[in-house]
Amino acid sequence: MTQTSKIGLRAWLDAEVPNSRLHATAIQFYAGWLKLLANPLAFIGFLVIVLLVVCAAFAPLLAPHDPLTQDLGARLLPPGSDGYLLGSDELGRDIYSRIIYGSRITLLIVVLVAVTAPVFGLVVGTFAGYMGGWIDEVLMRITDIFLAFPKLVLALAFVAALGAGIENAILAIAITAWPPYARIARAETLTMRNSDFIAAVQLQGAGTAHILVRHVWPLCLSSIIVRMTLDMAGIILTAAGLGFLGLGAQPPLPEWGAMISAGRKFILDQWWVATMPGLAIFIVSLGFNLLGDGLRDILDPKKSKS
Repeated sequence: MTQTSKIGLRAWLDAEVPNSRLHATAIQFYAGWLKLLANPLAFIGFLVIVLLVVCAAFAPLLAPHDPLTQDLGARLLPPGSDGYLLGSDELGRDIYSRIIYGSRITLLIVVLVAVTAPVFGLVVGTFAGYMGGWIDEVLMRITDIFLAFPKLVLALAFVAALGAGIENAILAIAITAWPPYARIARAETLTMRNSDFIAAVQLQGAGTAHILVRHVWPLCLSSIIVRMTLDMAGIILTAAGLGFLGLGAQPPLPEWGAMISAGRKFILDQWWVATMPGLAIFIVSLGFNLLGDGLRDILDPKKSKS
């Protein structure tokens, strides 16, 4: 019975002609999943992101110690000693447990930036590209002003104005991350603004908001998703940079950048204090980059045809 249902499900997903919109969406997702499995590096990146989510969700079960509890008698222990898998820091806190709990902060930053900056950039870019004229000029010149400054420098300026803290750091990163999405969305909108299907929708009496939301946004999503996945590594590095400078998550929160900052004075003798959170940043950033490259290959229609 189970084997028959699996065969039936696979045949349903492999159907050449979908019988509903839901069926078409399922076929599209299944085809993308097969392409992801066929790309080893992209699949490794996917597994890294899944591991990040699992660590964040089950941190109390995976961490053997409280990440905030200090034990000065166990300070600066090397990896593998006395139950400290990755060693302990200058206050005797378990580095492994702090990295596990730090994944929650990293995932929080990624999720909040991902649901704000791309959405705002999509709205600005599609509206500017569709309306054209002086609206396009004003919005794009504002975008150019934000693009003229490096993200970290601009984020530092916003955090300095708003004050140190994880909330202000997330807000500053989101403010500095939206311009590339606006550029991409505007370019996509310009290519389809004068197309026949947009003209047909306009003849039916559809307004600007309806056209943008129902017809333009869905066609921009693939490019936005790919760019968003590739940008996550830079967002993580920016957040870690703010934490390293003391402007992000404040002690004693186990933020990876702040952990590197605290361990830099022990880098010669107790190298593991700064190296372990640095490896966590490296692995997660690499995972997002590998997944982004794979999604670009999957969602690019030119490559899918070749």
